[in-house]
Amino acid sequence: MCVLDEAGDVVEEGKVMTRKEALRRRFESMAPCVVAMETGAHSRWVSELLSGMGHEVVVANARKLRAIYSNDNKCDEVDAEMLARLARSDKSLLSPIRHRSEEAQAVLAIVRARAVLVTARAKLINHVRGAVKSFGGRVPACDVEAFHRRAGEAVPEKLRPALAAVVGTVEAMTQTIREYDKQIEELVEKHAPEAKRLKTIYGVGALTALCFVLTIEEPQRFTNSRKVGSFLGLRPKRDQSGNSDPHLRITKAGDPYLRQLLVQCGHWVLSSHGKESDLQRWGLQIVARGGAQGKKRAVVAVARKLAVLMHRLWVTGEAYDPFHNSRTHTQESGEQAVA
Repeated sequence: MCVLDEAGDVVEEGKVMTRKEALRRRFESMAPCVVAMETGAHSRWVSELLSGMGHEVVVANARKLRAIYSNDNKCDEVDAEMLARLARSDKSLLSPIRHRSEEAQAVLAIVRARAVLVTARAKLINHVRGAVKSFGGRVPACDVEAFHRRAGEAVPEKLRPALAAVVGTVEAMTQTIREYDKQIEELVEKHAPEAKRLKTIYGVGALTALCFVLTIEEPQRFTNSRKVGSFLGLRPKRDQSGNSDPHLRITKAGDPYLRQLLVQCGHWVLSSHGKESDLQRWGLQIVARGGAQGKKRAVVAVARKLAVLMHRLWVTGEAYDPFHNSRTHTQESGEQAVA
């Protein structure tokens, strides 16, 4: 840590253990002051603890602090002083963020635990398929839910001692994931009634709706629903200078798991399984004119539209109408024809 006085001079440098007792000993006796810290694993509870002691806590967005992570003399001591000086000069330079509540964090822990299991299960399934191929066999294409049964039949006899436990683990993981899915459905009913309306959108399920509500938490923080797409990193980066304004990839800011879920929803909307809607028609138009990268661009664009639509329905309380734009356009055309 680095402590500056009102004149900006360094009056103290040191270290504090990231423990509640150590933080209380160090900061409870201090007069109220501005405390700046970067986002991290401990930043939520540390900021709450220090705020409870009367300090003004500013949690800086680590992704925005190029002055720190691009420093050619980067170390903890230099980083701490840089944070202190930025907070002293203008807190907005830190791009401060707001942490979600402890209750929302606890519910999201269930969502994250499920995500970890899904990722681990996929790796185990790929391992089994690869091992069977190396012996000239092949596990038949099947649904993930049925993999442990189909793989058990396809594993060669010589590989059974190596893969039997792995296939059993996949079966246990599948059962645990089912239990998490039931919990998520119950959480939507009991703790996130707003998510029930969002589930009515074609392509959005309980998992995505719950994660969206808990991540955003306060929809009024956005004055315009379009800003949600930028908040979740679904808008293109920009590096404009003079006449140069190249097309770049999306920023990937914000919560990566929620962005991943929205992209998966975008894939479903544009797939053959997706239900017809204005959003699907719009996405397919991008696919048709987009060339080799048309499908990727369309999926991201649909994901961004979904985020905007979900926030809009949440704020207004309106019911989802999959053909709202078409119906509005038809009505306007009819009015013009009558006029």
